Amino acid sequence: MNNTREVDVVVIGAGQAGLAGAYHLRRTGFEPERDFVVLDHAPAPGGAWQFRWPSLTYGKVHGMHALPGMELTDADPARPSAEVIAEYFAAYERAFDLRVRRPVDVKAVREGVDGRLLVETSDDGTWSTRAVINATGTWDRPFWPRYPGQETFRGRQLHTAQYPGPAEFAGLRVVVVGGGASGTQHLMELAPYAAATTWVTRRPPVFREGPFTEDVGRAAVALVEERVRQGLPPKSVVSVTGLPLNDAIRQAIADGVLDRQPMFDRITSDGVDWDDGRHVDADVILWATGFRAAIDHLAPLKLREPGGGIRVEGTRAVADPRVHLVGYGPSASTIGANRAGRAAVRDIRRLLAGEPVAV
Repeated sequence: MNNTREVDVVVIGAGQAGLAGAYHLRRTGFEPERDFVVLDHAPAPGGAWQFRWPSLTYGKVHGMHALPGMELTDADPARPSAEVIAEYFAAYERAFDLRVRRPVDVKAVREGVDGRLLVETSDDGTWSTRAVINATGTWDRPFWPRYPGQETFRGRQLHTAQYPGPAEFAGLRVVVVGGGASGTQHLMELAPYAAATTWVTRRPPVFREGPFTEDVGRAAVALVEERVRQGLPPKSVVSVTGLPLNDAIRQAIADGVLDRQPMFDRITSDGVDWDDGRHVDADVILWATGFRAAIDHLAPLKLREPGGGIRVEGTRAVADPRVHLVGYGPSASTIGANRAGRAAVRDIRRLLAGEPVAV
């Protein structure tokens, strides 16, 4: 432990959730580098946004809310969201002097001495802390379903996390799996390039009328909260908001681009099969099947419940009130992350002051 330094709070992750938490720490009197540090494994500001495909322009982004204390104004909707949001996050870090340390990979959070936690990294030594705001999101854990015959497929399989944009699929037959916003965006982008597209989902897609307002976001957050209270793995907030039924979606439905088929039963060497005898030839299977929470580094604390998730009240891990999960479950949306960052800091201030924390 020669390279162990002490702070009151370690924030792990500098996406929307981590920056929201750092902002509220700063605003309530915590000094960066003295009282708290922000550790981010990404090479640059922007969180997971910096890794999004170039054709995902800012105008296509599904429900992006500004960080607390600084609006995102005059953004060109035609620019790649990766550029717009990375620049915004970088400006935000400078404006509030958050001093994010990157790239830093957190390997484990474990019990220390005197009631402290140890945050072990591969790049920045070990931090001894009284509380952790975990804001590691999901981008690092893409979910790949398993289907019979998957290993026999001679074409290309890739996940949304690896999607390079539509031009690479020119002249190919593409099966897109997944009923979320990414799946529909992929299909609409691929249609002018691909020889054919097929859309399959496990459940029929749900389309939502009207704008994605703060009220819509809050209602979605409320639907997810009960799962994490029970210690179940959280569903994404987007999964309960439905797909926005805008003009582009309506046109894609009318054009047959968004013609949903039920999930296939097996994968073959040259496509996919259903038990009713149908077959679709494919050169590519694109898995737009979402992500899971990136929380393996918390394993030494044994926070997981028998149901597979971490039981959370507000943002606080019920099994260890020193650990707050922001951007997890009900706060895994941009509006939810902002609110959760404020709530986590409020509880941490009480914890550090020795005050009772409401259950």
